[in-house]
Amino acid sequence: MSIEVKNISKSYGDQKALDNISFAIKKGEIVGFLGPNGAGKSTLMKILTTYLTADEGTALVNEQDIINNPKAVQLSIGYLPEHNPLYLDLYVREYLAFNADVYKVAKSRIDEVIQLTGLNTESHKKISQLSKGYRQRVGLANALLHNPDVLILDEPTTGLDPNQLLEIRNVIKNAGKDKTVFLSTHIMQEVEAICDRVIIIDKGKIVADKKLDHLISEDKQQIIEVEFDYKIEEQAIAKIENLVAYKNTHDMTWELTFKAEKDMRPAVFDFANANGLKTLQLNQKNKNLEAIFREITK
Repeated sequence: MSIEVKNISKSYGDQKALDNISFAIKKGEIVGFLGPNGAGKSTLMKILTTYLTADEGTALVNEQDIINNPKAVQLSIGYLPEHNPLYLDLYVREYLAFNADVYKVAKSRIDEVIQLTGLNTESHKKISQLSKGYRQRVGLANALLHNPDVLILDEPTTGLDPNQLLEIRNVIKNAGKDKTVFLSTHIMQEVEAICDRVIIIDKGKIVADKKLDHLISEDKQQIIEVEFDYKIEEQAIAKIENLVAYKNTHDMTWELTFKAEKDMRPAVFDFANANGLKTLQLNQKNKNLEAIFREITK
């Protein structure tokens, strides 16, 4: 296992940030770590990177114990914290060269990470001259500099525009081909695009830990959007089998939520026929990760 978390708890005064957390991540997995603000995500990441010490429990990173072998853990991790700490008065190459000396890696690696993170056009500038998005790239380049086996990324796409999001997403996906990636984000579309698996934490406890496709497919609710050719009373709509919620979204268009394993579109079509209606459109809308996240953490 690349990461093994064993019964970790952490409190700040009377507030319990982490409550007996345990999970394991295999090498090569890209895992999204999700939760509301204050759920404990950054705290756990700081514990895994040895910046914080847990009150109880421990963890292994690359089979090294975070308590007994912190230096070995630090060398095996590339870490991009939520608030990316940079020396703003240094040039991009100067900053990466400084860290290359710290990690004792060849200077040729600087060009590699600059290319990898798309910093070519900005590498001659001072970090203070860079946009928020490019500063994030510098932080990511620094995390990759010593070619670590594990990447821990806390909100890596903060401040990026849509084009930058796509580019950094591709960097992370490519890194995940031979590294373990553990990342937190509030952008659910990024998780859906990048991650194999999702761990959701709420109030310091893990409330879901599943493969992304399993998490979505396990939800038996279906959302069907239907447009009839004539107005119909909601009392009639409510009689459709397996219906758990309904909403008149516009004029003769309804959003119907069903709890059933079978496809409910034929039932909606039959309902229309039985009531002398025509269906102008009939679409099934899959529930996305954001909707599932809201249900789990509400």
